[in-house]
Amino acid sequence: MTTDASSDWRRWHEERVDTVSAPYGPLALTGTYWIEDYPEGQLPDIPGLWAVDGDEVVLTATAADGLTVDGRPFSGGTRLTADSGPEESSRVALGKRRLVVLVREGIWGVRDYDPDAEARRAFRGIDATPYDPRWSVPGRFTPYDGTRTVRVGTADGIERGLALTGELAFTLAGRELTLQVARQASGVLWAVFADATSGDSSYRFRFLYPAAPDADGRTTVDFNRALLPPCAFADHFICPFPPPGNTLDVAVEAGERGLL
Repeated sequence: MTTDASSDWRRWHEERVDTVSAPYGPLALTGTYWIEDYPEGQLPDIPGLWAVDGDEVVLTATAADGLTVDGRPFSGGTRLTADSGPEESSRVALGKRRLVVLVREGIWGVRDYDPDAEARRAFRGIDATPYDPRWSVPGRFTPYDGTRTVRVGTADGIERGLALTGELAFTLAGRELTLQVARQASGVLWAVFADATSGDSSYRFRFLYPAAPDADGRTTVDFNRALLPPCAFADHFICPFPPPGNTLDVAVEAGERGLL
């Protein structure tokens, strides 16, 4: 079983490296621009005029701007909603670049993904600890009575809301521990956590995605698959920091640790 788990982990790690280094993966993000910060509508190094109108973004451009919308050369005006992903399928493009419209807590922005980004060219891989069965343990999810939103710092220095839906309990290195987690639409859990290695032998915090719990709340907490957050690959992401209680006082010497 351990051999199979180790082989599965190696495949997972290889796929993860392929994903982050893809043409429109996190390494390709060169900028996140909040439209309200540019009242004239001119975003840095992005042609056209961008304005927020209610729950949409209005883009105005000329043919000389070189933008395409839905794969066709664009001039005039159009109304945009937030792109649902993936990034390479964003409606607006400038050559190989993809301009992704997003909204966070009612604030609209544009992300600029460039396959020729320096970070993508310089990427050499992810430093990850090989699989060790000690770091994969049973867990039990207990949902809250409704969603609890806490304010946490984010990587761009702004405090934002983080919606949490329950608590994940497990025993690790002989310690009974808990993490506050969110539950995604697919049922998969999401935890933002730090530990005694954070900022030292691993990145300052990491993400974990335990599988959807069964009817009794049972799942597996596998720190071998702890992930670097997107902001470890590009400074322009707004990753949330761990909420209160999610800094573990054990050294989780597993999973992704940093960039090579």
